[in-house]
Amino acid sequence: MCASALALAGCLSDVGGNAGAPDVVAMQATGSNTATVKPTHAEKINAQSDIIQGLQARKSVLPSGSAYGHVATAVLAAHSRSAESDLRAAQLRARAASKNWLPQIGPSVSLASLGSIVANLVVEQVIFDNGRKKGEREFAIADVEVAAVALATDTNERVRTGLDLYIDAAEAREMHVLEGRNAKDIGHFEWIMQQRVEGGVSDSSDLNILRQKLLKIRARQSAALETATTSISELNAMSVGDLGDVRGTPALPVSAGLAQPLSVTQSEAEKTRAIAAAKIDRAGQLPGLSAGGTIGEDSTFGLQLSTDSLLGLGTGDRLKAIEATKEAAGRRVAQAVEDTNRQLRKYEGQIASKERQAAEAAGLTAQAKRNLDLFQAQYDGGQRQVMDVVGVYETYALQQESEVTLKYEAIRLRVAMAELLGVLADGSAI
Repeated sequence: MCASALALAGCLSDVGGNAGAPDVVAMQATGSNTATVKPTHAEKINAQSDIIQGLQARKSVLPSGSAYGHVATAVLAAHSRSAESDLRAAQLRARAASKNWLPQIGPSVSLASLGSIVANLVVEQVIFDNGRKKGEREFAIADVEVAAVALATDTNERVRTGLDLYIDAAEAREMHVLEGRNAKDIGHFEWIMQQRVEGGVSDSSDLNILRQKLLKIRARQSAALETATTSISELNAMSVGDLGDVRGTPALPVSAGLAQPLSVTQSEAEKTRAIAAAKIDRAGQLPGLSAGGTIGEDSTFGLQLSTDSLLGLGTGDRLKAIEATKEAAGRRVAQAVEDTNRQLRKYEGQIASKERQAAEAAGLTAQAKRNLDLFQAQYDGGQRQVMDVVGVYETYALQQESEVTLKYEAIRLRVAMAELLGVLADGSAI
């Protein structure tokens, strides 16, 4: 009976969308009497899925051997990769669904009227199901694709978190050095003013002002050091090894057309899964045909017409609602494309703006330095007071700080754009 049901299912496998039965040959002999190992089901999915192939083809924009590369390697080596477990679970579900065309077998135990136990073996083979089994296989494969995109997204998010911490530390270190120079220079002016006050040349109010300025600079210097220490400590907590000695902020070549944003890829995978789910729901609204029976005492065998829900006046509307979900899934993809394009354009504009402002700030810093040198020369010639030089120096110091801030803001925007595109890690390595 099992053989008959299996043969019948094979003859009707194309009816109702049940095509696509898996291979039954595990090994193929070659002309040289060698054997070729059959690829696993997960490898078949990877080879046939455009989404997974696209994910694997992504290349990281982080320069090889750079400070960014060291940070990314360290944070990924310590990654728990919970999304990888979800992907493996989805692959197992897909492998199980690939065998859903086979007959289902299970025990049936009942208590007879005389108190004896009757045990039978129940066999059921679906012959016609309006594409339900095929939809289940497509849903399982799409679920693998969704899990693969989630893994790539999770990996890129972790790399960005590590890079943001490293960039925070790099900016704080540069600020610490800058504030150290400012403290040294203002400290020199404070010493000069103290000598003038002690000689009765200047009023002590100017000395108090300089001391107040010096205290503020030293407070900013201490805050910068604490920020750098905290960022590195947090980075080390999510990394393998100590990254405290890593230095450098190389250029990050990223552009909007480099790769498809991961959010768009995810919406496409979810669209495929939603369409497969709609196929399953539609098949559940219509009657199907299966062959089955029991093996044991009083064996029986026959055909059975079944459906998950009874047909009624609302069946047509339910089918239309199911079809509408397919259209909704397509519109979500279009919305995701629009949203990411807007975000990419925003990043491009912000990066260009910040880099332009940083270049302008560098020019203004050079101009402020020339003004400072001029005032210093005039002070040495007795034409300027100490506080005049201090005012010009403060302008120069603030311009330096603005230049540093703008530079690192542009770097962070480039990292954020690379994360949106999913190019902070090699897809093949993920």
